[in-house]
Amino acid sequence: MTKAPQQAMALKPEAREISEEAAWLLAQARNAAYAEAAHGRVGQGLMVLMDALEQEPMAHDLLSDMAALLLSAGELKHAESYARQALAISAQHGASLYSLAFAQSGQGNALQARQTLRQLLQGEALLSLMSEAPDLYPVAQTELARLDKLLG
Repeated sequence: MTKAPQQAMALKPEAREISEEAAWLLAQARNAAYAEAAHGRVGQGLMVLMDALEQEPMAHDLLSDMAALLLSAGELKHAESYARQALAISAQHGASLYSLAFAQSGQGNALQARQTLRQLLQGEALLSLMSEAPDLYPVAQTELARLDKLLG
C-alpha cells in the first residue's frame, strides 16, 4: 500500500463553474484536510473534506482527495468508491486513477488494477498526473511492472 499524495502544499483553485471565492474556500478545505492527515489525523482530514463536499458535491478534486485519504487509511472499498465518483466527473483525472488502481490492487483485483494503471500512464491521464502529482508517477510505474510480472 502506498501513502496518500503529498499535497500539503498550496493547492490552486481549479477552474469550474463556481465563483473564485468558492473555489478558494474549497482549496483551503483541501489544504486543511491534507494538513490534518500529515499530522496523523486522517479522520479529521476526512471530516474537513466531507464538509466541503456538502457545499460542492460534484467537485472531482474533493472526491479524489477523499479517495486518497481513505486509501492511506486502508479503507480500500471506500477509496475505490470515491475514486470512481471523481472519475465519473473527470474521466482522465490522474490522481483519481492512481487511487483507484491502488485500491483495486489492495483488494486483490490485480487485472483491474493493471488496466487502470495502463490508462493512468498514457495520454490525458498521464498529463493530469504529471501536472498535479508527478511524485506518484514512479510509484505507478513500479506497481504496473509488479502487476505485469504477477499476471504474466
